[in-house]
Amino acid sequence: MLLFVAKYLKILKTIIMLLPDNIHPEHSIYYNGAIVLQSLQRQTKQSILGLYQNVKQQKDMTFPVFILCLDWLFLLNIAVINDHGDVELCS
Repeated sequence: MLLFVAKYLKILKTIIMLLPDNIHPEHSIYYNGAIVLQSLQRQTKQSILGLYQNVKQQKDMTFPVFILCLDWLFLLNIAVINDHGDVELCS
C-alpha cells in the first residue's frame, strides 16, 4: 500500500509541474510543449535552433522553457534527436 501511495504522489507531483495551478496555463510546459509539437508537425525534421526560431515566431518563449518542452516531448517518445543532431517526430 505504501508503495502505491509513493507512486501516486510522484505522478501527482509530475502533473503539478506540467500543469501548475498558480500560474497562467500559457506559461506551463504542457501548453508550450504543444506549440513546439505544432511546429514539428509542420516540418517533421528541424535543427534545434531552427525549431526554436520557428517556435519563437509563433510565441515569445525563452530558450530554457523551449528545452524543457523538448525534454518533455523526448520523455513521451514524441520527438527524438537523430544522428545528425536534428529534432524529428517519432514515427
